[in-house]
Amino acid sequence: MSVMLETPELPAVFDGVKLAAVAAVLYVIVRCLNLKSPTAPPELIYQDSALSRFLLKSCPLLTKEYIPPLIWGKSGHIQTALYGKMGRVRSPHPYGHRKYLTMPDGATATFDLFEPQSEHCIGEDVTMVICPGIANHSEKQYIRTFVDYAQKNGYRCAVLNHLGALPNIELTSPRMFTYGCTWEFGAMVNSIKKTYPQTQLVVVGFSLGGNIVCKYLGENQANQERVLCCVSVCQGYSALRAQETFMQWDQCRRFYNFLMADNMKKIILSHRQVLFGDNVKKPQSLSDADLSKLYTATSLMQIDDNVMRKFHGYSSLKEYYEEESCLHYLHRIYVPLLLVNAADDPLVHESLLSIPRALSEKRENVMHVLPLHGGHLGFFEGSVLFPEPLTWMDKLVVQYANAICQWEKTKSHCSDTEQAVTGQE
Repeated sequence: MSVMLETPELPAVFDGVKLAAVAAVLYVIVRCLNLKSPTAPPELIYQDSALSRFLLKSCPLLTKEYIPPLIWGKSGHIQTALYGKMGRVRSPHPYGHRKYLTMPDGATATFDLFEPQSEHCIGEDVTMVICPGIANHSEKQYIRTFVDYAQKNGYRCAVLNHLGALPNIELTSPRMFTYGCTWEFGAMVNSIKKTYPQTQLVVVGFSLGGNIVCKYLGENQANQERVLCCVSVCQGYSALRAQETFMQWDQCRRFYNFLMADNMKKIILSHRQVLFGDNVKKPQSLSDADLSKLYTATSLMQIDDNVMRKFHGYSSLKEYYEEESCLHYLHRIYVPLLLVNAADDPLVHESLLSIPRALSEKRENVMHVLPLHGGHLGFFEGSVLFPEPLTWMDKLVVQYANAICQWEKTKSHCSDTEQAVTGQE
């Protein structure tokens, strides 16, 4: 009798377990996708000035709420993974011309040149000189999408192909790109200035490219001539501090480190004959044992210590990272500078964001933009599930460049007016 009375309670127990399991799964999904995170306009750090007030008025994206795709867009990991896997959705194929430049050490730098497809908003000749992310080049989908959008807004685009990154371009000297070597980017900029003596420049860098362009501008005051502004997106500012955080498992950075190291190994080994061949004049500090260590490397730091720093003659890994970082050059940039990061970027530790924050709190020409979401070079937009081909990042860079062009034209017009009035007096 007692058994018969207890039997009806069993389904309720099982239903409770199922309900708890479903609740647990939903909780994990909500946490992983960060669904409870709010959407908001990006955090802006800047000095109150005539320029910043003009930018806030002319760039609606700076004060408008950034809304990522509803289901997965609030996860920095998914945004980063989608960018890394596919770059962009339905990316266009802009037509450009490849240019070759011979460097003093025999290396062959290449960049792709794309002419504007419409008249610029101020009717002037403006060229965007673009430096992509680590091991990237002009054929990457996120670069193609951005270039196509910039062309349609009247910009000529020159995109550097990092030395050794293009699979169909052989190295002509035992050297590859590094975090902060500005030689090839500088050669591209000088070529553009010489070929188009009337053009003005907008400097754009993505991730590692952001470090390179900022370092280039700060290295020499002359490098800022004819430069209207600079935009850096998702860089880490200090290679030394960034690599220290890359060894941590927090936010899966150690896993990302492994993936990027694996990609770097493949690129280096694809050029092994030029870099390590018997007939190659290698740095004296580079030995066969270092090549053996390259095969077993599981982090970028191991690759940099055993191989990359030696190509440029650095005696230690610390010296290499210190000298290759833009951190010591940012205060020497005097043109308008936009520094963009995402708060949920899993590759850039939050401690690194104190660098652009401190700079923008002191310098009137600097603005730091920090949206809550976007991941590393993701910044996808879309209603629910499927992202749009054009991202918030693409639109912001062009919108900011347009505003700076308008600002410079207004200043020039006011200056001409003042001179005319003075002449009449």
